[in-house]
Amino acid sequence: MLYLIALGSNQRHQRLGPPRAVIAAAGQHLAARGLTLLETSSTIGSRPLGPSQRSYANAAAIIETGLAPPTLLALLKRIESEFGRRRGQAWSRRVLDLDIILWSGGAFASAEPDLVIPHPLMRERSFVLRPAAEIAGDWRDPLTGRTMAQLDARNRRPRKQGKKRQSGLTTKQSAPREALPTLAHCTGHMRGP
Repeated sequence: MLYLIALGSNQRHQRLGPPRAVIAAAGQHLAARGLTLLETSSTIGSRPLGPSQRSYANAAAIIETGLAPPTLLALLKRIESEFGRRRGQAWSRRVLDLDIILWSGGAFASAEPDLVIPHPLMRERSFVLRPAAEIAGDWRDPLTGRTMAQLDARNRRPRKQGKKRQSGLTTKQSAPREALPTLAHCTGHMRGP
C-alpha cells in the first residue's frame, strides 16, 4: 500500500539540530523502520498556526508498506515520541509531527485509534498541499475527486472576504467530526503512481 505522509517540525532537536535537519532525519528514520521511502518533497518553511510562535519546516513523503492505516499510525506516533514529541496542547511546538494524508486504499475512518484518511484539514493547509503536490500531484482526494495539484492551486488562490483567517493563513471553518463523511459514504479512491 502507498501512503502520503506529511512531516512537520518547529522545535530544535538536541542532537539533530534545527527543524529542517529534523525533517531530513525523519525521512531516514522512516526507511530504517522498515517503510519503503519512495519519494520525498523539498522542505518548505511555514508560519505557525494557533498558539505556537515558532515557524515550521514541512515536507511530504510517499512510503510503501504492508501495514494497515491504524498500525502505521501507531508506528508514526512511536517515531514522533522517539524524536522527543510530547502529547499536549494542539498546535504547540513539536520536534516532529507525522500525519497520514492519503493512502492507496481510498477513504478510511476509525474511532480507535482516532484516524480519518484523507486527513480532515489537508485541503486548507498550504504547508501540506504544496509539498504533497510536488511529489504526488496526480493523487486524488477520494472525497472531492480533485488531485493534490488542483487542491494546492485552489488553496493558493486569493480568498473571498468572510473566510476565517488564522495566523496569516486563510482557512475555512472545519466541519465538526460528526459531519465528516464515513467510509460508507466515500466511493472514490486515490489514484496514484
